[in-house]
Parts: sequence; C-alpha cells; structure tokens
Amino acid sequence: MELVLSLAIGVLAGSGVWLLLRPRTFQVIIGLSMISYAVNLFIFSMGRVVLGVPPVIDPDMADPTLYADPLPQALVLTAIVIAFATTALFLVILLASRGFSGTDHVDGREAQK
Repeated sequence: MELVLSLAIGVLAGSGVWLLLRPRTFQVIIGLSMISYAVNLFIFSMGRVVLGVPPVIDPDMADPTLYADPLPQALVLTAIVIAFATTALFLVILLASRGFSGTDHVDGREAQK
C-alpha cells in the first residue's frame, strides 16, 4: 500500500511540474492542480493510512495505534476546498487574459515558427 501511494504521489508531482513548465495557461492550471493533489496525498499519508479505525480516541483504550489521526484528514479537506476556489479564480483570470491579449500563452506571445 505504501509503495502504491508513494508512486502515485511521485507521478502526480512529476506530471504537475512538467505541466507547470508548458507554455499554455490551461496546462499551467492543470499542473498546479496536480501538484495540489500530490501534496494532499502526502499530507494524508502522514496520518498513518489505516482502514476501518475510528478517528477519535476512546479514554478507556489509550493505545494510539488503534486510532487514525484526524488532523491530516481535516487539513486535506480544507486544502481541497481552498484548491477548488483557487482553481476557479485561475480560470477566471485565464479567460480575462485571453480576452485582453488574444492568446493563451503564459508570456502573452505566440511561439515563433
């Protein structure tokens, strides 16, 4: 499970960085989204990936290995909401920039051929 999760984080982060370096603004936005997904998976994996355990500690059973850590889950949920709002803002800025400049290149110029 840890190997699959590590590979998924690496592939998402690598693909996101590659898309960030592309010349078109939509590819940059998708790259930022992929990097945010990779960071969310990383934060979530830091909270011990355990299936079927409760997130709240029972005072009668003090063994912390029997419980999931709720803090990374709350952080990832908050990060998902913030990433969604940021992506929507980036899309509005992309459309406005394309309307003003007539191109969707990051630097505002078409590539020379």
